Amino acid sequence: MPRIFDNLTPEGTLLPALQETLQLCQRADFCVGYFNLRGWKGLDSYIEDWSDPESKCRLLVGMQRLPHEELREALSLFDGPKQADQQTAIRLKQRLAEEFKLR
Repeated sequence: MPRIFDNLTPEGTLLPALQETLQLCQRADFCVGYFNLRGWKGLDSYIEDWSDPESKCRLLVGMQRLPHEELREALSLFDGPKQADQQTAIRLKQRLAEEFKLR
């Protein structure tokens, strides 16, 4: 039976459920819309313990636009898919600054 994770309630958070599941597994396949390496720290120790050479962890990642790409498009002088207002530009600049801090 599938479970839905919404991260709005403590019992709805994904990381503890993944950790519990990976303790019982020898391989895993994930399909996600986006992937951030910071989140991998919570799972890597479980996967590193897999000793069988046939054990695999496969990860399929969807496309995600980076904040600097969104900002460039929003502030472009050329007609693009959308025009950004000042509030959107400020929000995108803040996301870009946060991403830069993490590197």
